Amino acid sequence: MKPDDEKQLLKAGLAVREPAYAPYSNFAAGAAILDEAGRIHSGCNVENAAYPQGQCTAREARPAANCTGTSDAS
Repeated sequence: MKPDDEKQLLKAGLAVREPAYAPYSNFAAGAAILDEAGRIHSGCNVENAAYPQGQCTAREARPAANCTGTSDAS
């Protein structure tokens, strides 16, 4: 990981909290992962009334990485 990567990951994780849908917990969360090509993929939590059937941040960020064809994201 490059020295600036951690700062960029934190920035992306914080920014993606904005569209989070958390009417039950009132806790907007964001996550960001870095793939082998240096691209950042992020996701936010999405809650629904059938708790715990919502989507957590990591479960949102990983498919975003997969959709771009990445095979390894950390």
